[in-house]
Amino acid sequence: MKRKLLQINPVVRLNTSTGRIMKEIGELAMEAGWESYIAYSKARDGVPAHTSQLVPVGDKLDLAIHAVATRLFDAHGLVSCRATRQLIKEIRRIDPDIVHIHNVHGYFLNYPMLLSFLQESGKPVIWTVHDCWLYTGHCYYYSAARCDKWKTGCGHCPQKRAFPASWLVDGSARNWRKKQEAFAPMTRLTIAPVSKWIRQEMSQSLLKDKPFQVIHNGIDLTAFCPEAAEGEPALHGTTILAVATLWHEEKGFPDLVRMAGMLREDEHLIMVGRMSEEQLQRLPANVQHIPRTENIGKLAALYAQATAFVNPTWQDNYPTVNLEAIACGTPVVTYRTGGSVEAITPETGYVVEQGDVEGMLEKVRVIADASREAYRTRCRAHALAHFGKADCYQRYIDLYEDLAAR
Repeated sequence: MKRKLLQINPVVRLNTSTGRIMKEIGELAMEAGWESYIAYSKARDGVPAHTSQLVPVGDKLDLAIHAVATRLFDAHGLVSCRATRQLIKEIRRIDPDIVHIHNVHGYFLNYPMLLSFLQESGKPVIWTVHDCWLYTGHCYYYSAARCDKWKTGCGHCPQKRAFPASWLVDGSARNWRKKQEAFAPMTRLTIAPVSKWIRQEMSQSLLKDKPFQVIHNGIDLTAFCPEAAEGEPALHGTTILAVATLWHEEKGFPDLVRMAGMLREDEHLIMVGRMSEEQLQRLPANVQHIPRTENIGKLAALYAQATAFVNPTWQDNYPTVNLEAIACGTPVVTYRTGGSVEAITPETGYVVEQGDVEGMLEKVRVIADASREAYRTRCRAHALAHFGKADCYQRYIDLYEDLAAR
């Protein structure tokens, strides 16, 4: 009898990092002899090609109710009872040996209901921590706001209007207590932070007494490689690349606008990712904007063609864009932010202080003046040694086997 894995996340789209991560973990699990299932929000996602069996949950009405409850009452993760009952029914049907949760926030599920059921079922649960929402009373990152209320209990949230935005009620103190109450009884829960930074942060959180195992994200090194640029038109001068799924202000959009004003004639900035209409209006004429592409080959080609990749993020965990750039042979310059620094070595790029746009551009120019081939060789070697998805995600398979055997 094959063992069964169920992963849970609101989205499965392959142009999202969690969508790709779940697909790759599922494929590796199946190679190891497991059956693989992925539960996701039917109202938030299409149905991309997946080798795992997809389990759609909820509908547009449920999504709308959850969104209203979030906006008015700061009740994110505390509604969607009907969708959660549907998921529980599917869990009973599938009877997985391991439940691996990535995210439940995203107008998706009622986490107290789900955790109560999982505790009663006795099933081992792994929770991969992609951001900070799991242990705060509201926000999914707090670094830019320089807030540490999450350590002792939230309240008077400085980011009430940030995702998941609440327009009226500040429920952050209540939400923090509810998370503490929901997680306290969980005796078969293993927390898997994707960076050493967030593991250290969580040692001061409401989840500090749970078992932890840091597992870094991996990437497809056959897709993200220096050869991805072969056959593409050559780019002239110094090409600076920046990539984000959505260009939130915290991703460094204003900083890149500032950088654009400092560029020389032979320096070019390309920004990949979705922008608001207001951001598009603010974008300088010398910046090339490419909307987020679902074509991984085209994205990899941009990485491989760039002189340097810049990541001026003000709050982040373990951004895969850094890994992808390095795997394509392109060095990274990033702010000293969260886990963004963990992929950076003297061979793969530079770290500058937050807000130091001049320093970031100076390091880009250092890279441009150095040997392109030497950087390509060093970056690729580091990626092969540390970023391969099979090596990284094998740690999950080993953890599954260990927990299922107990």
